Formats: sequence, structure tokens, C-alpha cells
Amino acid sequence: MWVDPEDDPREAETNARGEKAVLAEYLDHYRKTLEMKCDGLDAEQLARRSVPPSTMSLLGLVRHMAAVEHSWFQRQMQAKDEPRLFGKNEDRDADFNEAVADQAVVDEAFATWREQIAAADAFYEGVDDLGATVDLDGHEVEIRDIVVHMIEEYARHCGHADLLRECIDGRTGQ
Repeated sequence: MWVDPEDDPREAETNARGEKAVLAEYLDHYRKTLEMKCDGLDAEQLARRSVPPSTMSLLGLVRHMAAVEHSWFQRQMQAKDEPRLFGKNEDRDADFNEAVADQAVVDEAFATWREQIAAADAFYEGVDDLGATVDLDGHEVEIRDIVVHMIEEYARHCGHADLLRECIDGRTGQ
């Protein structure tokens, strides 16, 4: 176990009620889980790759999730005409490929990820109808569907993060 259950930052003091609150709580839970998987590691450990030829690392996952938060909440749901985070050099995997063992890269990744979470939360707070739709390349998609997709994205990558962390120092769980 990484932390005692009473010290786990993911434990809500209240039970969420209603669809919007429940979805927000699940999303927050997985965001905190990813952060916990990275806790206490240095730049080299965060940038350590999984198994060749994969470029996946914990740092890459943080950068990737910052890009995913930005893409869905800013570029898609709010139709902001902004360039993709990372990958501006046409490397669609730059979030992983450019995740190098440099403290400045680590600091930027976590700052960008936290900025994107704050922006996503601010947008979501103002959503009154999860059934409202956004146009994704000619397809109407409900906001709730995108939020559920975000939960799924985090859940999948938290599984990757658990394996990556275990390879680094043997820590598993939570």
C-alpha cells in the first residue's frame, strides 16, 4: 500500500449525488491516482521507458493526459481553435517521445497537466445539461459521453502507470 487509507487523497468526504457529480468524482479519482503513481520519483525515473519499442513512461502519461484534457475539453467541447499540446512538430507521439529525463520537462508537464485539469473543471462546472451535444466531425456527441470517455482514458492509463511504477521501484497498488 502506498498510503494509509485514512491519508488517501482520493477518498471523498461525501458521497456524490447525481450524474454530474458522480462523473466528476470518478474523473477526479483517476486524476489523483495518476498523480499518486508519479509521487516521489525523480526526472530519470519518471522518464524511464517501459519495454522496447514502446516510448511509454510515467512522464509521457502525464504529458499525454494533459494533451487529452486539452483536446477534449478545450478543442472539442468548446471548439477552441488551438494547436495540439505537444506534437506541434508533426510527431503525433511527441507527448511520449519528448518525455525526457530533464527536470524542466517534468515541471512543464505537471504544470501543463494541472492547468488543463483546472480549465476542464471550470468548463464542466458550467455545464447544465450533460445531454447537450457537441459536433465532432459531423457527429453529435453528448457531453456525458465525452466525460465517460475521459474516465475510461484515465482508468486505462492508470493501469499502465501501475505497471510502470512497479518496474521502477516495486511499488504496486492503489
